[in-house]
Amino acid sequence: MAVSQKVIDNTNRLRYIRALQRFEKSILSYLSNNETVEKEKYDKKIDNALRLLNRVEEVQLYKGELQDLQQFVKKMIAYKDSNEAMQIIKEELLYTANQLDKSKNAKRYKKDKHSQSKYKDWE
Repeated sequence: MAVSQKVIDNTNRLRYIRALQRFEKSILSYLSNNETVEKEKYDKKIDNALRLLNRVEEVQLYKGELQDLQQFVKKMIAYKDSNEAMQIIKEELLYTANQLDKSKNAKRYKKDKHSQSKYKDWE
């Protein structure tokens, strides 16, 4: 039974998305669980995570939150070569991760504001 190209593309896309999520999760857990973050350890963590990410070929992503995740991972990698203080890098990456999570959750949960006022015209 031959596998279609569409199935192969979908599998590659999912594999790439999971690799991005694994990369993000490993770096964020390191940053959030350690009080003092050292540049050498951060670089080593990025190198280890990047080795796993490079095993998977990069795929074009079209969904907005996945594109944001991809940009965030590229931002993490770019900070490896930066000369900024690690505390500033840590704060900025954790802030960006929080904003990314907020944008994902905002799409999932919708609260009807003033839900009682919708039904006043029916009385």
